[in-house]
Amino acid sequence: MVAGTVFAHAQQIPVVGFLDAGSPRERTQQVAAFRQGLAEGGYQEGQNVAIEFRWAEGQYGRFAELAADLVRRGVSVIAVPGSAMGALAAKTSTTTIPIVFGSAGDPVKEGLVASLNQPGGNLTGVNFFTAELVAKRMQLLRKVAPSANRIAVLVNPTDLESYDSILREVRAAAAGQQISTFDVATGRDIDSAFAAWSMRRLTLCLFLQARSSTQGVSSIDARYRGRIGLIVIINELHGTAE
Repeated sequence: MVAGTVFAHAQQIPVVGFLDAGSPRERTQQVAAFRQGLAEGGYQEGQNVAIEFRWAEGQYGRFAELAADLVRRGVSVIAVPGSAMGALAAKTSTTTIPIVFGSAGDPVKEGLVASLNQPGGNLTGVNFFTAELVAKRMQLLRKVAPSANRIAVLVNPTDLESYDSILREVRAAAAGQQISTFDVATGRDIDSAFAAWSMRRLTLCLFLQARSSTQGVSSIDARYRGRIGLIVIINELHGTAE
């Protein structure tokens, strides 16, 4: 996006830095929504705002250099829509450029802000309350199938930020139910997990972190739903059940 930066400087328009853990291919919908949000606020890319994208592509160790590069380029604001690690890297890189983050965990515990009411510093953002949603959906599963005592949990191990915390929240909310966990990062992983799930006669599935596997899940869901039972899919960032 160097050309975009040159244009922005020539026209003296603000430059938004966009820092993300994924890749452009994975984040097509999120980027489209981001551009739409800017447009709704009166900012049209290429006209009165420019966007500098930086993608970690699953390599969380790159966040520091990517954030520092955005700071060197003099962006007006840094958006980190779904990564606490990325937001922390941006926070380390600058104390003056505003940073807007999206956090699935507790932004106070993660060290992003001083408090939810008064964030302080140069960071502000949105908390998706993922931990609370996990506990709530476990409660809903028990209401829908109160006799079920064995639950399969499918988790994406490539999501280093929330993998451990999500599993902790699930186990904490299990209320004596047996939890079987399966690591899934691809459609093939999901296929194997559902086959194992069927053999173990598990009655419910709580699917978490569907970052890279939604298409695979939908096809498997169609094949297994009637035979195995209830499937709950929780989208990684939006916290919605399908």
